[in-house]
Amino acid sequence: MTVKTLDDLLSEGVEGRGVLVRSDLNVPLDDNGQITDPGRIIASVPTIKALAEAGAKVIVTAHLGRPKGERDAKLSLAPVAAKLAEELGRNVQLAGDVVGGDALARSEGLTDGDVLLLENIRFDPRETSKDDAQRAKLAAALVELVGDDGAFVSDGFGVVHRKQASVYDVAQLLPHYAGQLVAAEVDVLAKLTTDTERPYAVVLGGSKVSDKLAVIEALAPKVDTLVIGGGMCFTFLAAQGLSVGTSLLQEEMIDTCKDLLDRYADVIHLPRDIVVANKFAADADSKVVPAHEIPDGWMGLDIGPESTSRFAALLTEAKTVFWNGPMGVFEFESFAAGTKGVAEAIVVATGKGAFTVVGGGDSAAAVRALGLPDDGFSHISTGGGASLEYLEGKELPGIAVLED
Repeated sequence: MTVKTLDDLLSEGVEGRGVLVRSDLNVPLDDNGQITDPGRIIASVPTIKALAEAGAKVIVTAHLGRPKGERDAKLSLAPVAAKLAEELGRNVQLAGDVVGGDALARSEGLTDGDVLLLENIRFDPRETSKDDAQRAKLAAALVELVGDDGAFVSDGFGVVHRKQASVYDVAQLLPHYAGQLVAAEVDVLAKLTTDTERPYAVVLGGSKVSDKLAVIEALAPKVDTLVIGGGMCFTFLAAQGLSVGTSLLQEEMIDTCKDLLDRYADVIHLPRDIVVANKFAADADSKVVPAHEIPDGWMGLDIGPESTSRFAALLTEAKTVFWNGPMGVFEFESFAAGTKGVAEAIVVATGKGAFTVVGGGDSAAAVRALGLPDDGFSHISTGGGASLEYLEGKELPGIAVLED
């Protein structure tokens, strides 16, 4: 990567300087507003901590959910600020606004080593505006908070595929650097696309074929094994002429899946058995059936044990593995075995020396929810969407803007 990094900024000196950090603190909350998975907060700590310990006046900006440019008390960063303070071991102020009077007053009162978290950046509609001028105005207001000798550190990998004010436009106004997290993520993804040890296996799950179509097209010619599970597998099964009951199905994608199966028949692997249920619920009646015998009125909610074993056999022998998307509805215990089995196979591959990457999103959530060890994988990404777009070959605006 031909960009300056956090190490470059620290070597230049940050004591007494304002440093704006774009982090990804978009963590899941339960109905009571409690954080259910603090992974992204924990991943953001090293960069913020390094700057604070070096004497910078650190101002962190981040988003939570999709408030659509309006203040939403349920999406306040208050619980995030509390958890961030706990992980940093130091006080974290929370501004009552994004770039308004409270944010400005608090920024002016910062002393060396202080950390200020601005309120949810997406409360300001200019953050996600398609109007360049509107985004530029918000970026200028953010720059005002850190002052003329300020700097910008991009450390929110989960948003670098978005052309947004706090990700893209602010980097054009301040000296800019890649944080530890962004630098590490790009290094990992570069390894998946340039210096890949074979056999190379990719595991894709999740709900919709359309969400993963571009990455399938990009990776299928390059990998040895492409395992497909989750809700998206039923459109592929339908493309083979099989009945899928009431399983998730994208009928408009059936012809596309037929074409993919024709072109990559030696690479794509689909489930041979399915765990089906009579309803979408944790307590649903369930049974295992062959993939070609899904009953009418039943829906597939996980891959079956034969498929799990077959996929595991492929994955444990791989030297490089990329996994994005669960194999089933892992949030329900009765339909978690496929995802857990595949994940455990990847852990085995890691133990045998393979380079293994969990591509963020639901896959990362599954690792923690199913009690799997983080160190069982070479890398767990914090940005599923960004990872996929990188592997598709797209330019990520938040990375490109850091290039000098």
